[in-house]
Amino acid sequence: MELKLQPLSAAAFAPYGELIGLPAAAAGAVDAAGGAGRAGGLSVRAINGGTSQRWDMPGRLQLHAQGGEPCVAVFRAQAQALVGPWRLLERHRLGTQTFIPLAGARCVVLVARGEAVPDPATLAAFAVDGAQGFTLHADTWHHGLIALVAGDFVVIERRAAEVDCEFAELAVPVTLRP
Repeated sequence: MELKLQPLSAAAFAPYGELIGLPAAAAGAVDAAGGAGRAGGLSVRAINGGTSQRWDMPGRLQLHAQGGEPCVAVFRAQAQALVGPWRLLERHRLGTQTFIPLAGARCVVLVARGEAVPDPATLAAFAVDGAQGFTLHADTWHHGLIALVAGDFVVIERRAAEVDCEFAELAVPVTLRP
């Protein structure tokens, strides 16, 4: 099966998760007096005596189910060829998973919906430009990190004594095209 890579946008990604990124027009959303504001749906306020702006990103993180706790990790990813083929998807039923690229690291997020196994009709592939992050909804099928360039990603996920990760192999491998 061949999928066309599409840009990561909030609307297209909504069935699978949420986009994390500062809108280009958001600069200056907090006034010089340090007041709070909103820009592109983000809550913005001045902090640190007005020397910094705090942007509260959207996202409904689910990290505490069945005794889970938040875990922040750094994934150091090797570059992979875009085309694939990609065969193995995973999902985390009890928690969200957030990926934030560092230093402009670019990747692809390959996702699907589905009950017992990924539904091929819902497969989608998104190009993450290195200035965007994303949160996968709990129970979203996804391929492991597909980095287009070697780089680091901050990952926020649920950690617990019992690992919450299911795997499913696609009946037909996916190849990607730009």
